[in-house]
Amino acid sequence: MARIVIKLGSSIVADETGALRGPTLARICAVVAQRHAAGDDVVMVSSGAIARGMELMGLTARPREIEDLQAASAVGQGKLYRVYDELLAGHGVTSAQVLLTFFDLSARGHYLNARRTLSRLLQWRVVPVINENDTTSTDEISFGDNDFLAAQVAILTGAELLVLLTDIDGLFTADPRVDPGAKLVGEIGDADALRSLDIGDGTSPLGSGGMRSKVVAAEMSTAAGIPAVICNGLDEAALPAAIAGAAVGTRFPARAQGHSSFKLWLRYAKPARGTLVVDAGAARALREGGTSLLPVGIVEVRGEFDAGEAVEVVGAGGGGLLGKGICSYAAAELRRVAGMQSARAREVLPGASEEAVHRDYFVLA
Repeated sequence: MARIVIKLGSSIVADETGALRGPTLARICAVVAQRHAAGDDVVMVSSGAIARGMELMGLTARPREIEDLQAASAVGQGKLYRVYDELLAGHGVTSAQVLLTFFDLSARGHYLNARRTLSRLLQWRVVPVINENDTTSTDEISFGDNDFLAAQVAILTGAELLVLLTDIDGLFTADPRVDPGAKLVGEIGDADALRSLDIGDGTSPLGSGGMRSKVVAAEMSTAAGIPAVICNGLDEAALPAAIAGAAVGTRFPARAQGHSSFKLWLRYAKPARGTLVVDAGAARALREGGTSLLPVGIVEVRGEFDAGEAVEVVGAGGGGLLGKGICSYAAAELRRVAGMQSARAREVLPGASEEAVHRDYFVLA
């Protein structure tokens, strides 16, 4: 038995005109039902609510205004889920609609609540069908056609495989729609293998993602120890082959899992509200010693944030990003004690934490 997250991009849900790809969705739901019957836990993450709303409202091009995108999603979301519900029910599978926002992922309490809810649905042998709640949120637009969301759901549920379905065969050495000599890359073992590739930002007329967002999602997933596959959802054989571990699309093998679920959440879901610039000694201690960041090592505080919010930590003099952590101080407080030894900082701010960022709440970049 396995736990699988399958993400359907807008180009899989609808064609270039916005018309629903009914036979494609029926085929994918049949595969989901087959895996469900075999005992696997399956979670579906679907884009396409905006595309569905566009078709129903007679819109010929993807809107640009936020309120138009949100309104199109409001029209399309329920009707799109009804298609999934009916297709899965035809195979005797119960589904549940789950709408998430970026806040559900970035706020730790909401994140844990979402994890518990999804866990219970899977215990009940229900197939969750998840989409961004972009009727009240703009995160689908920001995070690339739900690719980020799919990776987060894979991490959230402890999946063993993430399959990202798109309308091309996988990751190529260049954009195959522009360069006829582009070759499919069968496997990406590490970040170095990506540097020689021309990964474009192009999207479909109806979607908001692109290959770059899918690669980032795959990298997020593999960092959590979850292999990922990018493959062509319009190819009947691709999804079953990806689930079976066959050579199809572009596979991203899992990397050794080095972080707790908390640190994975911190790295990928918690937005940074400010930046701490640290001296060379603090940078070395964070990078090599796994220590906490003390006020004495901070040379500059950028941005405005409250205690308990995430901040990026960078080296002074263009030292680059070191990592991200939860700050024990508000920005205004930290500016008062930056550069001070901990004892002096506590004199200036009685009761203040000894650490600006505790090592347990810091993750290296």
